[in-house]
Amino acid sequence: MDYKFSDRISALKPSAIREILKATSAGDVIPFAAGNPSPEAFPVDDIRKITAEILEKEPITALQYGISEGYTPLRNSIKKYMSEKYSVFGENDDIIITSGAQQVIDLVSKVLLNEDDVVISESPSFIGALNTFRSYKGRLAGVDVESDGMNMDMLEDVLKKETKAKFIYTIPNFQNPSGVTMSWEKRKRLYELAKKYGVMILEDNPYGELRCKGADIPCIKTLDTEGIVIYSGSFSKILSPGIRVAFTIAPKELIAKMTVGKQASDVHTPVLTQMIVNEWMTNYDMEGHIKKIREIYRNKLELMCGLIDSELGDFVTYVKPEGGLFIWCELPENADMLKFCSVAAENKVAVVPGIAFMMYPEDKTRCIRLNFSTPTDDGIVKGMKILGKVKKMF
Repeated sequence: MDYKFSDRISALKPSAIREILKATSAGDVIPFAAGNPSPEAFPVDDIRKITAEILEKEPITALQYGISEGYTPLRNSIKKYMSEKYSVFGENDDIIITSGAQQVIDLVSKVLLNEDDVVISESPSFIGALNTFRSYKGRLAGVDVESDGMNMDMLEDVLKKETKAKFIYTIPNFQNPSGVTMSWEKRKRLYELAKKYGVMILEDNPYGELRCKGADIPCIKTLDTEGIVIYSGSFSKILSPGIRVAFTIAPKELIAKMTVGKQASDVHTPVLTQMIVNEWMTNYDMEGHIKKIREIYRNKLELMCGLIDSELGDFVTYVKPEGGLFIWCELPENADMLKFCSVAAENKVAVVPGIAFMMYPEDKTRCIRLNFSTPTDDGIVKGMKILGKVKKMF
């Protein structure tokens, strides 16, 4: 059979990260290429207890169909939490529960993008988002990431040029893959530029709760008096990625269209997992758990950065992140980045080549992305020492 795939899917390539993970999935490979939460970060006992109670007391609700917008008590809990802690929920906003934050990106693309519309994105950026934009036949326009976030002068140049720009995609906190955090000054300017040029902002914040040091910076959504910011949040990094519960706060008109789009995708996010998240939010010590996992990641981040300095210090440059899961390291001009990744894999250390996160096939980078949340502390030490030996081949 000669299969004729759609143009939408034919143009997409497999995620380089997922392919690396498959190729290096043996138990003896040190996973610096992943992005999974640490096994220590899962509140397993809480989830076990909550699930048992739900299936004992409300089994039919948990196992029945739910509404597409999401389990109402959870929507109310998130609204209360985001309003009180982050001042994110305007009078004209609504909320929808999604099956992971990836579905937020998909639904926003589905309801806003026509073929040849432009998405302006940080470059480098999250490959899952870039592939989603490509799947809707959107054109990508990249804006360089600096040590304090997106280059705003370059962003304005792109906005002047790209008259079909629909929205700006940004990960302002501990950006994936660069690890940098956008300054408050740049967040304000980003909002003003979006307002000036009549485009929306998709503020993707999966790592915001994972701050290891420094003070929280207000969300871009707190500035939103014009109804132009779509805020994406997730429970994947603070509770469990396997539960697949995330949410969007956005203007009501947009949420209504996203709801229709979700009905055509998966009808609704599983009710049981939504009930688990709601119970955990409202009757368990969520803030205490977040404090605990911040300490876990603070220790892992400090451990890896110390080893980068001691094992690779004269070979790479990097901006030390204040949180999140990733460190973005640039190799010297004369180093072959792809070969470095290949030799590392041969020595049982998986790292992601930076080209996986770039906007265009012709883009060049000497960077690699390292993840510190997935490996054990012993794995971090062992893996970094191996990379220290690999560098001597270059």
